[in-house]
Amino acid sequence: MPELSRRRALGTAAALTAAAAAHTLSAPAASAAPAASHHDSPEPFDEVYKGRRIQGRPASGPMHHHHGDGFEVLVDAVPLHVMRNADGSWISVVSHYAPVPTPRAAARAAVDELQGAVLLPFPAN
Repeated sequence: MPELSRRRALGTAAALTAAAAAHTLSAPAASAAPAASHHDSPEPFDEVYKGRRIQGRPASGPMHHHHGDGFEVLVDAVPLHVMRNADGSWISVVSHYAPVPTPRAAARAAVDELQGAVLLPFPAN
């Protein structure tokens, strides 16, 4: 058996990497359906939750289309900064580390987290 040289080891590693990449690119997509398409629009809502009015609707201004995927959420008429994650889940500035499935759930989680405190507007920088 030939002696293992640095050149042979690097060549073998490169070949294995290329083969793995080719297999990954040609593999069929997983059979499970994705969580949600990034462009599915959430349902509008307007309700009172624990004494706070929460609303969700398509965004009306251009500045709302970046993180919230064209959807705005309000708690007592104050905008709640929300963001849609790549997997379709939602987070807000109030409950940033607890992803939820919908903007309505994000608004409810924010109300729970605020515990009666007033939501302050998030700077739009």
